Amino acid sequence: MTAQQLRFTFLNVGHFTDHLFMLIFAKAAFSAGLAFGLAEGGAYAEMIPYGIPSLVLFGAGAPLAAYLADKWNRTGMLTVFFVGIGLSAIATGFAQSPLQIAFGLAAIGLFASIYHPVGIAMVVQGGGKVGWRVGVNGVWGNMGVAAAPLITGFILAGYNWQLAFILPGIIAIAMGIGFLVFVRRGGARTPLPAAGEKDIVGFMPGWRRALLAIALVTSAGGFVFGTMTFIIPRMFEVSLPDVTIDVATTGLLAALVYAIAAFAQLIVGRMIDRYRVKPVLFTMALAQPILIGFMATQSNYMLFFATLAAMAFVFGQIPITDTVISRYVPDAWRAKVLSVKLMLNLVIGAMALMAARYILEQGGGFSGVITVVAIVAALIVLAALVLPGRLREPRDAPAVVSPAE
Repeated sequence: MTAQQLRFTFLNVGHFTDHLFMLIFAKAAFSAGLAFGLAEGGAYAEMIPYGIPSLVLFGAGAPLAAYLADKWNRTGMLTVFFVGIGLSAIATGFAQSPLQIAFGLAAIGLFASIYHPVGIAMVVQGGGKVGWRVGVNGVWGNMGVAAAPLITGFILAGYNWQLAFILPGIIAIAMGIGFLVFVRRGGARTPLPAAGEKDIVGFMPGWRRALLAIALVTSAGGFVFGTMTFIIPRMFEVSLPDVTIDVATTGLLAALVYAIAAFAQLIVGRMIDRYRVKPVLFTMALAQPILIGFMATQSNYMLFFATLAAMAFVFGQIPITDTVISRYVPDAWRAKVLSVKLMLNLVIGAMALMAARYILEQGGGFSGVITVVAIVAALIVLAALVLPGRLREPRDAPAVVSPAE
């Protein structure tokens, strides 16, 4: 394995780690609530608010991470990410009350905020088949989403909710040490642009419309992604009674949905390297409200397959925005733009959890939550219409010259 391949592997493992740690609580919340004496009927809904600060900081901490990466360096920040998120998870595992869990989760969210503005900016460096690289990296991220209910479910079945945080935390610290050794040996150098390509030095024509479209996708998509990935593990526990009620098995089924659906990103990544982005985004956007709305009417096996189809389009959309950013925004600005994108995405995702909790407490059930998600998903179609039809090369100089790093 070459140094560049190993660098890409570390970036991919980082994306996996990021999403894994952010969703451990989604599966462990119910068990933790019971351990702290909450009533079984309301334990899940009552524990949801303790995870909201983590999601807020996951987004709100991103601009700070981008700033520090630009002032210091990206590889150093990635090392801090691995070690910090591991230590925070271990601390969460030793929590003695729901409030202490909230503080531990908040620390996880703060360190998790480092990855997207820093790691994704490193993934798109070097030009070439950016869509494919972003797609591969996205699959790793969603494998983290898939692994969260699977790993957490099996640890809960055999041990307790504390180890669900502590064991992954130890592994994350080990990964951070490994990445630090790799960096010290000079293996994490920035890749050169692909043959025949040059890094763009300014914002490309049409960048304002492109960023407006990304803001719309991020807002609606953040609501959809945040709600769906958080509630599906628990929804499967409640809504698959004819399939299974075993906590480990429902975790496995949720993991299968995330893992299989994640590969849609490879297909979309390949498509946006070969074809115009706008029609691809429009197709992905149009399918989501239809399939998510269908989910709201199903249970048991049909719910499982409807969820799988819907999540394939939710996940498949992910490489599009990062690829658009790489085509319109120069490298010196990418971490900043990615940080704002993530902040918007996750703040709205946190609001989505508050909305989900309200609907559940009012008796709307998971079908009510999914119906609201389907309505919000329809807004992504508008974003596809706003996106410029094609990337236009500048005839003379770039529209806006970016500052030096």
